[in-house]
Amino acid sequence: MIDDYKTAEEFKEENGYTIDGTWYPRVTKVVGIKSKPALLYYYAAMPNFHTAKNSIEEAAKEGTMVHEAAEAILLGKEPQVPEMVAPAIAAFREFLTLNDIKTQPEFVERRIMSKDHRYAGTIDALATIGGKFGVLDIKTSQAIYRDYNLQTAAYTVALQPEFENLETRWILRIDQFQACERCHATRRTKGGRVKVRRNGSGFLCADWQHAWGLPKGDIELKEVPFEYGDFEAFLGAKKLWEWENAEWLTKVGYL
Repeated sequence: MIDDYKTAEEFKEENGYTIDGTWYPRVTKVVGIKSKPALLYYYAAMPNFHTAKNSIEEAAKEGTMVHEAAEAILLGKEPQVPEMVAPAIAAFREFLTLNDIKTQPEFVERRIMSKDHRYAGTIDALATIGGKFGVLDIKTSQAIYRDYNLQTAAYTVALQPEFENLETRWILRIDQFQACERCHATRRTKGGRVKVRRNGSGFLCADWQHAWGLPKGDIELKEVPFEYGDFEAFLGAKKLWEWENAEWLTKVGYL
């Protein structure tokens, strides 16, 4: 969907951060220029564009609930967790304890920037896991997509001058699902859309035969060792994003 901005200030607010008087494009906006095949399949599977758009917006709200609760926990707070995402957050708490994931409040929801490459962003956390110190990025998607490498590479490069011991990066996926007690298929309900997946090569109940259990959390942690190729790809995306938005970037004095 094409963004329609009315003023230069609106463009700046929607696409970046002003830090110490200088405006920088936001990492997530830059990465958004890349084609997302999974999203295209999502739209294709829906009855129409508006249904898909509404579903994505509702899913985003649920994702925000998970993000806000998880980040509050990393800050040492006790958040009020909405019932609809409670299983995911319960699993997240347990995962933190079992894996001895350590964070410090000053490294949670921290604004970062790269003056050399002219971009800014907000990291979810810097963490120590298994003795390694790195960027921890929280996602609420149904899978860990390679696109996330670009975002975390940008964060890593921006932070390297400050943290010489920054070794790696992780994607932490927080989700929830229900399992059928008969065929062991899984059901994921997010944004008002129900998706059922067969369990391996086993049989699948008819829709009316499923015996769905209570929702439970689904946590996945993936380490992504830093590769400079990911950052080069991010810079390529940034160049394309700048080309696409050249008119507005000229108006705001970036180009």
